Amino acid sequence: MAERRPSALQRERVTGRAFGCCEYCLTQSRYSSDPLAVEHIGPRSRGGKTRLSNLALSCHGCNGLKHAHTDGIDPTTGLSAPLFHPRRDPWTDHFRWSAEYDLIVGITPTGRATVDRLQLNREGVVNLRRALRSVGVHPPLSGH
Repeated sequence: MAERRPSALQRERVTGRAFGCCEYCLTQSRYSSDPLAVEHIGPRSRGGKTRLSNLALSCHGCNGLKHAHTDGIDPTTGLSAPLFHPRRDPWTDHFRWSAEYDLIVGITPTGRATVDRLQLNREGVVNLRRALRSVGVHPPLSGH
């Protein structure tokens, strides 16, 4: 039998745990043009289960670009690296903000591969960060 979709309770818990932010690019749900999705970190197509330990809150851009990938290429070394895993990896171990808080900078092979694969600095997301920064609501300070 196919693994089920996240339940309403799982969605609520995942959203609360993520402080309402995409766990990859940190887009805040209250300022997103689309509702954030609950995604499987370990893809269902690769046996990933619908358990809280395998679920993350994700904007549609990150979710669509991640798709069923679990690794990417570190552009600095050209080698494969695992993508950021929100349940295992602290965000600040792999990423930092640029001086203007508009770009996410990968500081490890995992961070760089994730920035590249998920395009964490997509034009629309960067523009949103700049606009939110100008009114004092970016970066999100909760847990990241």
